Parts: sequence; structure tokens; C-alpha cells
Amino acid sequence: MYDYTPGAEGTSPSTLERYIRISRAYTAATRRIDAKLSAVHGLSFSDFMILHHLKQAHGGRLRRADLAECMGLTASAVTKSLLPLEKIGWVSRQSDPRDARVGYACLTPAGAQLVDDAVLTAESSCQEAYQAIFGEMTVTLEPTAARE
Repeated sequence: MYDYTPGAEGTSPSTLERYIRISRAYTAATRRIDAKLSAVHGLSFSDFMILHHLKQAHGGRLRRADLAECMGLTASAVTKSLLPLEKIGWVSRQSDPRDARVGYACLTPAGAQLVDDAVLTAESSCQEAYQAIFGEMTVTLEPTAARE
């Protein structure tokens, strides 16, 4: 039988409850970052991460599979995420002349300019989000730290 009472007086939150709190804090922080990047630059944090990874890559390009690995997503999810960025002109598609199965995502000059413009907004938003998450994690993890 599963007996779980979140926040019951005198009990420490379970590992599940602590993880749920961390997940909620992360989700809320990511929404704040999304809102700020969208309002100022017209892109989501996920879009920014794609552009940022491409900007950091040698030659401004990555194999789609490698980009998926960087993002922690499946190759099909990355392909789906790249489509609107390609339509807007921030990313282009390039095939490998030696292997037709390999596709590259390439940062365009417009995409490079956008990521350069957005990096300060992303950095300040991430600092705020990190503080919000860290504060939430401190509260969440205090009972565990007190036992150690």
C-alpha cells in the first residue's frame, strides 16, 4: 500500500516530492526565460539553445544527430524544432556530399546576429532563473541536508 501525505506536519518530504518541487521550479524558471526571450527577441529558450549550440560549433554547423545529443532530444524532435527556424531564415539545412543520410543544421548570418543579440538577455534571465531554482532547491533539500 502506498501511504503518502505530502507536507504532513512533522514529516520530511519524500524523494519523489522533492523531485517534483525541483521539476516545478525548473518549469517555472524556463517559462520566465521563454517569456523574456520571446518579448525581447521573438524566440523561445529552446530556439535560443539551438542557435547557441550552432554558434558554438565549429563552422556554425552540427549534424542533426549531434545537435539532438546536445539538446537532450531525439533526432526527430530536433528536426521538428528546426523547421520554423529554417523558414524564418535563422538556420539552413545542408546535406553531406559523401553520405546522403547525414544532415547538418547550419547557422545563417541572421541566426548568428540574433543569438549574439539575445545572449545578454538569455544570460540575465538564466541568472534570475538559477537563483529562483537554487532558492527553491535549498528549501526543498533542507530536510535532507539536516540529516547528513
